[in-house]
Amino acid sequence: MANFWKAAMAGPFVLGAVFSSSNIAAEAAETVSVDALSNSESIQLAQVTSVSELSDVLPSDWAYTALQRLVEEYGCLEGYPDRSYRGNRAMTRYEFAAGLNACLDVIVQLIGGGDDLDTVRRLQEEFAAELATIRGRVDTLEADVAELEANQFSTTTKLKGQLDAHLVVPFDGPGDLDEPTFQYRTRLNLDTSFTGEDRLRTRLQFGDANNALSGVPGGFAAAGSGGFVNDVRIDDVYYSFPIGSRISGIVAANSIVSDDFVTSTIVPFDGPSVADYGGPQFYDQLGLGGSAFAAGFNVALSDNLILDAGYATGRGQDADKGIFDEYEYLVQLNYLSDGLIDAAVTYMDGESGDGNGADGIIAGLLSLDFGGFEIGGYYADQDGDESWQAGVAVSDLLGTGNAAGIYYVEDFGDDETAEAYYSMQINKYWTLTPAVIYGEFDATGDESWYGAIRSRFKF
Repeated sequence: MANFWKAAMAGPFVLGAVFSSSNIAAEAAETVSVDALSNSESIQLAQVTSVSELSDVLPSDWAYTALQRLVEEYGCLEGYPDRSYRGNRAMTRYEFAAGLNACLDVIVQLIGGGDDLDTVRRLQEEFAAELATIRGRVDTLEADVAELEANQFSTTTKLKGQLDAHLVVPFDGPGDLDEPTFQYRTRLNLDTSFTGEDRLRTRLQFGDANNALSGVPGGFAAAGSGGFVNDVRIDDVYYSFPIGSRISGIVAANSIVSDDFVTSTIVPFDGPSVADYGGPQFYDQLGLGGSAFAAGFNVALSDNLILDAGYATGRGQDADKGIFDEYEYLVQLNYLSDGLIDAAVTYMDGESGDGNGADGIIAGLLSLDFGGFEIGGYYADQDGDESWQAGVAVSDLLGTGNAAGIYYVEDFGDDETAEAYYSMQINKYWTLTPAVIYGEFDATGDESWYGAIRSRFKF
């Protein structure tokens, strides 16, 4: 039986080699004379036992392995009397017949009679039902694939979405704003890739107004649509793409600014937190660009050192302002490791559009990871006005994918925010995050406490 399978594998291989050679001969017949193809030397072939005996065959030749197998495993390749193979010339019909005969002799010897063929036929009959089932499943799969190919949304675009819903209970809200509320925000991203490494994103966003955390500076991290209550609007339009192996670029027409340009915001609370100030607040301080045109790049100076830069305009679509009138820009140098320290230093500046420059911001960000227990925060200065954050976070607490944290922020102007949260990964689509949030506006001295539960679905 083993001989049969060996012959079954060898047969197509050796016959393919022979017939390929015959095809070459047929194609060459138009340019090579009959006399040249029928010389007597071409049929005086000599059996060789090792491919190394062929003087004009080298290990660097593209078909060396195939020739080696035909000679050393199957013994059905012959050379010329001078031990040459002459692989680049067309072969005659005599040479084809001799090679085919030698290979057929090998196949007959390997099969060794009809017993193996009878065994195969018996097995085929015994497993006829199983083979029919497999054939039916293959036919069904082929039909399903054809249906998907005929009706797929796009070969280049994927639809991704995220829904954030917030249940908020004020423990001590400002004024008479003390009733429980329920708010949501939904994002639908159409991500298109032309090369597999680039991304063209168009984002549709809708939700309700963000007033449930009116006593907390910044409100929700996943804020609603502001004045666009339950109206669908364009939130992101950008194209990101690689430039070689260490540089990537981005060009945007809407809603890209500040922290959208950076490789990392460093602090561990940005993402899991329910309140907006879980992320570094200073990125949003200037508020001069992002609604019209933006461009930036990231350069990997080394495996750990990355330089980010971005430029964003606020009224670049207006001919009376253009892309160089009202703008902000950012430069950030990151050190990202797989160990203890992640850090960055940032500089931001801009111009308001009335000829007055904004006060520049310089900031430093730091995260220390002690194996799942992180200490992180930032410090930022804008012409003597300070903003800072400090806190601790624990990853995979009581389950893989879970995250807990507590942090405190003092904003520019001395507004304050604090939050304690626990993000629970229910499954790969759903995350539930209860939080307690504190806020104080320095101008009024009003303090507020909230309990909130955010339910996040990603699909």
